[in-house]
Amino acid sequence: MILRALAFIGGLGGGAALSQYPEFAQQYTQRLAGQVEALGVVVADFDASARRAELTRSEALAQMTGTAFLEDRRADMTRSFARHAALSTHHAALEQASPMQRLLMPHRLGDAEVFRGTWSDFVPAVPLSAAGAVAAAAGFVGGWAVIGLVGGLLLWPVRRRRQAPAPGPARPSAPVTAPVRPEPPLRGPARREPPLTRADAAPR
Repeated sequence: MILRALAFIGGLGGGAALSQYPEFAQQYTQRLAGQVEALGVVVADFDASARRAELTRSEALAQMTGTAFLEDRRADMTRSFARHAALSTHHAALEQASPMQRLLMPHRLGDAEVFRGTWSDFVPAVPLSAAGAVAAAAGFVGGWAVIGLVGGLLLWPVRRRRQAPAPGPARPSAPVTAPVRPEPPLRGPARREPPLTRADAAPR
């Protein structure tokens, strides 16, 4: 009974938490769009400078050597280019997906900076959409299963001790007696002497 109650509470908690996923994904996508736009300005400005010098992006990066400042600047720009490409890919996938499809895209919400910013400003919403209902149901089932499994493993030794038969009172042992040696059976009927007659008793 206690395990069922805990599993039900775990299901409610999981459903309430996961029901907020569609709204969080929506707010994450909006903040991700801002990050892509900001990085796009930096990338476009660098590419414009490279074109004015009649260089490609790779050639411009290769010329940023000779001093510690230029080396650090080249490393920063390299990271910015890679991050802009990755975030642009994630944003395009999230933007084109429906709320139901976003339920299967938690890997698209993996940028640490965008995630922290979204979480700090996240405002929970009542899940009135179909995606919110599906997420709540999945969270309920997942929470129930996890709590039930963990609780079952923790309570298994207690259940095992309860199901073990209780030891009964010790039975008195039977007294040890010496074996009775059976008598040998008679081989035949005992021979009986015939009674004496007067003729036998008279002297001869």
